[in-house]
Amino acid sequence: MTDSTTPEREIAAHEVPEGAQRLDVIAQRSGMFGAHGSGDTSGFGGLTRTVVMPGESSRPFGSWFDEVYEILEEVLEEGGLDPSEVIEKAVVDRGEFTLHIAAEHIVAVCQALRDEQDLRFEFCIGVSGVHYPADVDRELHAVYHLLSLTHGGRVLRLEVSVPDSHPHIPSVVAVYPGNDWQERETWDLFGIVFDGHPGLARTAMPDDWVGHPQRKDYPLGGIPVEYKGATIPPADARRNYS
Repeated sequence: MTDSTTPEREIAAHEVPEGAQRLDVIAQRSGMFGAHGSGDTSGFGGLTRTVVMPGESSRPFGSWFDEVYEILEEVLEEGGLDPSEVIEKAVVDRGEFTLHIAAEHIVAVCQALRDEQDLRFEFCIGVSGVHYPADVDRELHAVYHLLSLTHGGRVLRLEVSVPDSHPHIPSVVAVYPGNDWQERETWDLFGIVFDGHPGLARTAMPDDWVGHPQRKDYPLGGIPVEYKGATIPPADARRNYS
């Protein structure tokens, strides 16, 4: 479970070409990994990078993206939903199509994408978490990859963003049962609570573990490790290159 599933980029300001797709700046990252408060042992403490996300794309999107978007809009309207309130934005970036979905509507969207004969995204490859501490009120992202076997292997990405203060997203296990384990793992490592999950429990960490280790505000090191009777100090206490 990593956070490499979203199209985050790190760039220097001079690297953005004139006329390029609009980019949303979400953070200024220092050091190699952006960790704060736990020491820098990488030797890159002076490195400063800008973290950006691709901004909203406008229609026509190209490829099969327009067809899927328009059919999904129709299905949502038939179900009594306003597509503009369900789909926050659509992003085309590096040949991938991402729909940002309002958290409360993720189940309805997945149901439509799975069941509508002209969409038929039958398989959810899984859900993973991402943590952007500087993305105010949208710090935690859940990313779903859907696959349509009926339509030749199309892959669609859904992304749901929630705040640290209320990290709740409805579970889609009723629509995609294979997400059972992935939702548990995303809860375990990122702290996203999937409401309605049949048994939301940790997968990697002990049940009494405090915190979620793949969040970017989780301390690096800090926990003494014992090995054959010897105590190894935590990483941030061993050496500092700054």
